[in-house]
Amino acid sequence: MATLPDALDAEVARYPTKRLADSAQHLIHRYRTGVDPSSLVLDAEVTAAAYAAYRMPATHAAVTAALSEVADLRPDYEPRTMVDIGGGTGAAVWAATGVWPSLGELTVLDQSTQAMALGRRLAEHADNAAVRRVRWQRATINDLQLPPVDVATLSYVLSELTDRARADTVRAMATATLAVVIEPGTPAGYERIMAARDVLLAAGMHIVAPCPHSDGCPIPRGQDWCHFAARLGRSPLHQRLKTATLNFEDEKFSYVAATREPWPSAPGRVLRHPVKRKGLVSLRLCGPDGLNDTIVSKRDPAAYRAARDTSWGDSWP
Repeated sequence: MATLPDALDAEVARYPTKRLADSAQHLIHRYRTGVDPSSLVLDAEVTAAAYAAYRMPATHAAVTAALSEVADLRPDYEPRTMVDIGGGTGAAVWAATGVWPSLGELTVLDQSTQAMALGRRLAEHADNAAVRRVRWQRATINDLQLPPVDVATLSYVLSELTDRARADTVRAMATATLAVVIEPGTPAGYERIMAARDVLLAAGMHIVAPCPHSDGCPIPRGQDWCHFAARLGRSPLHQRLKTATLNFEDEKFSYVAATREPWPSAPGRVLRHPVKRKGLVSLRLCGPDGLNDTIVSKRDPAAYRAARDTSWGDSWP
């Protein structure tokens, strides 16, 4: 049995590195120039392998970070069932089982048979038995209907959909006990998350993370955006595909999590890198009462030490 990085490296080793790199660059060009919502992007084995090698580690890291924040708010929550929409090669199910060992029934929905075939081969090597038993189901976004499940996830998919399909897909997730949507941590990704947040609220759900409330977002639209970062290591192959010199990267992401069950409120969030000066730390916070700037000084030694160790994206009571 293997970890995801080990399984991924072993699987994509079937292809020459140059071929993977060329396919990855082609995919990058397609995504940057805009993906036709009616097209199938991962339409060949090597394309799916290149995508997985290039993007799967970062997706896994971001999903793990987001779900961990949600799980930390309610440690007694033990979900059993999960559906990942547009899950492709299965990064989210690997991440979710790492956060919630209680998960036993996992389903990945995707329209790419090539991506799911690769995901199935990767899952065969998983340490977690639930990942090895994942149900891979071909499905399109149109008229998506989900059975009631404990967790529904949607990560890095909304940019490939039309505005109407985005709303319909997120609305379908509202049948789950917990719905989590993750997008790139860019201004555009954040706007898609805000739209998803509105849909989940309209469907009767309550926001549990990262927001400390279910009211309107206090961040002025177009002036700033709420996002976080997850650090991950790069394998030698990952470095070569990205022509990177560092053996790690920081994946920036935005997300929203909503639930139908009672859930503890999220704490405030540090929205910017703290400004640290001698004897003072300035924090830009989003809390239950909206945005505010807090100055923490040495006059409160415990709070000051905590502020000195706090980073952008961390929680703050």
